[in-house]
Amino acid sequence: MKKYDYLIVGAGLYGAIVAYRARKAGKRVLVIEKREHIGGNLYCESMTGPKGEDQGVIHVHSYGPHIFHTSNKEVWDFVNSLVPFNHFRYCPLASYDNKLYHLPFNMNTFYELWGTKTPEEAQKRLAQERSYVGVTVPQNLEEQAISLVGNEIYQKLIKGYTEKQWGRDCKDLPAFIIRRLPVRYCYDNNYFNDCYQGIPIGGYNKLFDVLLEGVEVQTGIDFFTNRDNYLSLAEKTVYCGPIDQFFDYCYGPLKYRSLRFETEVLPIESYQGNAAVNYTGHDKPFTRIIEHKYFEFGTQKWTVITKEFSQEWELGMEPYYPVNDEFNQQLLKRYQTLAKKQSNISFCGRLAEYKYYDMHEVIKLALERDL
Repeated sequence: MKKYDYLIVGAGLYGAIVAYRARKAGKRVLVIEKREHIGGNLYCESMTGPKGEDQGVIHVHSYGPHIFHTSNKEVWDFVNSLVPFNHFRYCPLASYDNKLYHLPFNMNTFYELWGTKTPEEAQKRLAQERSYVGVTVPQNLEEQAISLVGNEIYQKLIKGYTEKQWGRDCKDLPAFIIRRLPVRYCYDNNYFNDCYQGIPIGGYNKLFDVLLEGVEVQTGIDFFTNRDNYLSLAEKTVYCGPIDQFFDYCYGPLKYRSLRFETEVLPIESYQGNAAVNYTGHDKPFTRIIEHKYFEFGTQKWTVITKEFSQEWELGMEPYYPVNDEFNQQLLKRYQTLAKKQSNISFCGRLAEYKYYDMHEVIKLALERDL
């Protein structure tokens, strides 16, 4: 009999929920995590204000902002049974040429661009803008975007942001990246359409503290330094790391886009008055600025901002967004073939499946998993 029923490699959202459920079912669980903290990319750093300012903290989303949203009541009820969520709604702004525009594209955006006041006026203007492309079957992202929302919105609010995000000209990006763009003919700035939205009161660390309570967790542990030993400890392994790394990159590494963050504590009450402002022109090297206090309706006399930069990924860097082009999808299939041959090892989650997931999707998969 082995020491543990489950070895879980990675203390992110999927691994933590499986660990929680396994512990509730009376299983013996060991979670190992390469980072010095639990929570994966949902980890929040508690930052204090400048010397002499009021007490308290601002919970900084260390790996970029994460807003929980879902229309799945079962998922929403599950997370709220663990920790209470607030009523935050994500309403980002876009900054272009020193002017601000509301996102997603809605009647506020159209009024700011063209002065249109009714849905009929906006629809006529958009139809006119779309007609300029002159392409029936878009061959790249630029043609796809213009066919959906027209040339002016593309030039001001999509082109620069997308090219910074992917590090490539929009004409060199595949059309499928934006098969559709949300367009609303109402004055609604709520980015997500889901029924339930919010952020854990006190930050995401509170959620992971509950999920992993009573579970043996070892942080600062690199699974690959002693892989055979760790695999021998448990009857089953849930692997949540990069699938290509598990197989020593034998077919070559899968490609990602990575991110770099510059965070500042500022002795002012508010920097931009909103949780997120996207910078959609090439005049700024960053893609957006996050002001963290607004995720929890903070009233501190100081603030914390983070500038987010997209960058090319290399081995050793943090992988964020999979590059799901044809080459990488074919490479993934080769690794998945190897994964299917592994006995008692499950490859689960964003990195192990080389797939971008929203949080509610990860939770649903982890809740439906057979233990």
